[in-house]
Amino acid sequence: MAVINLKNRQIECKLVYYGPGRSGKTANLEYINKNFSKQVAGKMISIDTEGDRTLFFDFLPIGLGKIRGCDVRVQLYTVPGQVKYRATRELVLRGADGIIFVADSLAVRREKNMMSLKDLHENLKKMGLDIRRIPLSLQYNKRDLENTGLPIMSIEKMEKELNRQLKVQSFPTSALTGEGVGKTLTHTIKLILAHLQKEFKWADGS
Repeated sequence: MAVINLKNRQIECKLVYYGPGRSGKTANLEYINKNFSKQVAGKMISIDTEGDRTLFFDFLPIGLGKIRGCDVRVQLYTVPGQVKYRATRELVLRGADGIIFVADSLAVRREKNMMSLKDLHENLKKMGLDIRRIPLSLQYNKRDLENTGLPIMSIEKMEKELNRQLKVQSFPTSALTGEGVGKTLTHTIKLILAHLQKEFKWADGS
């Protein structure tokens, strides 16, 4: 849930990278932190867990507009994807204003993707949120592996299995090379800003 800092004329919101373990959530944040350094405020903080990590840092979406004359600061988070870290995922997800779901394109990860998306739906439902109403984008990550001989799912197959009901914007990406990472981030922040504009409009009664 966005927080308004009237003293600094700033609105702080939260964007969470969600998905199965090893799908590329951490690689996304590491790429953004390194390659969008002018828009990164402060250091990236890492909370290590066995086999996975939670990362977060402040990101300034320069050039994407203001809300009610206030600058926007977005906190980017990852969640640990392994099943045993369910409680941590729920905690990190709480208060999210938008989500980027990072799916793994490797064929062997098909079921993990579907289980993680179901987990996201259930966690949001616990918080009284509808997955179809929160700003959400899908990433089909690891597309750089298409020419390696490893079995990779087609975009069409991933769309059918993960996005048939959601019908949100999806992006083929490689978090290692950065392909599609900035596009996904920019699109999702625009969704968050549009959503917040509506919320503040209703709050004002205008």
